[in-house]
Amino acid sequence: MAKYSFEFKMRVVNEYLQKKSGYGLLAQKHNISSKSIIAKWVAVYRKYGLQGLKRSRHRKTYSFQFKQHAVELYLSTEISYQDLALLLD
Repeated sequence: MAKYSFEFKMRVVNEYLQKKSGYGLLAQKHNISSKSIIAKWVAVYRKYGLQGLKRSRHRKTYSFQFKQHAVELYLSTEISYQDLALLLD
């Protein structure tokens, strides 16, 4: 089972987008262990909308070439894991 429900994630993201609080204050208010979790939810929501906050029910498989490309891209740039994941879908 997912640690945070879709409804909870959406409520926290909406609070952030409505400029009610920053990541740190929202993490404290909702007892979330890290503000980076909220930053991830916001980034995923901005890219994929509501679907981005829903838990995926299927496992994706990736080719060796795709994985190699992702690793090379990560090593050759200063992109974060999260940004790379969003970039490569």
